[in-house]
Amino acid sequence: MQALLADLLTLLELERIEDNIFRGESRDIGSKRVFGGQVLGQALSAASYTVDGRQAHSLHAYFLRAGDVGAPIVYEVDRARDGRSFSSRRVVAIQHGRPIFNLAASFQVPEDGLEHQDTMPDVPGPEGLKDLRELTGERAGTIPEGVRRFLTRERPFEMRPVKGVDLLAPAPRVPERYLWLKTVDRLPDNPDLHRNLLAYASDYQLLGTATLPHGIHWEHGNVQMASLDHAMWFHRPFRIDEWLLYAMTSPNASGSRGLAFGQFFTADGKLVASANQEGLIRIWEQSVTD
Repeated sequence: MQALLADLLTLLELERIEDNIFRGESRDIGSKRVFGGQVLGQALSAASYTVDGRQAHSLHAYFLRAGDVGAPIVYEVDRARDGRSFSSRRVVAIQHGRPIFNLAASFQVPEDGLEHQDTMPDVPGPEGLKDLRELTGERAGTIPEGVRRFLTRERPFEMRPVKGVDLLAPAPRVPERYLWLKTVDRLPDNPDLHRNLLAYASDYQLLGTATLPHGIHWEHGNVQMASLDHAMWFHRPFRIDEWLLYAMTSPNASGSRGLAFGQFFTADGKLVASANQEGLIRIWEQSVTD
């Protein structure tokens, strides 16, 4: 297995240090703080460890404080309820004695029922599209160092945007983004693992969709963005080592916050998961580094 992907699987496994208490490490992926998707994936892993015979179908989370990449994160799981069909779990992520994140997740015994779904957007498939790293690398000399470091860093996922974004002089555009993604290598047949990895990947690009109508110029260094909350729903079985289309839209930005919705479709059009996120978006009059 590719080394970065193997390392990510290790990152999501967590160490059990007591009943309902787990510990995870962090990785620097090019940002100044712990990547929000990492905490999402690890918290869902911790909750899943306390449930048998039931599958995660939803999660709702809040980011409370920026995570320290250099320190471990402790996850405390509260087994809130186990009913006949559903189980509820609450997870608190702790660093340096303070909560940095909390999550509520619900698990369900698999069962059949009514079926309908949104139609997959009519966009080009992943074949022939360039990876995000390749697109960024073509303009590496003109992209601000902080943005370049995050976008060009090697990842355990292939990510192929349907339409690129000009990071230096972006023209305002409709707040829609389409991204094909999958892991760079084949994974074990473990549905929990695939859900945990999708939670991890769902934090990529989502909030940035809310900036598209505003033509933000990243080279000015005056943009502050941070995730505030994140929700996910898992609808149908899927594999994250096969191409998924991440279709993202932003219906609103106001009050220094942006809201974005995302849907994951398989290549043959099945809607397998949905995600929502609100985040802080501040534009300062001058660079925050000045």
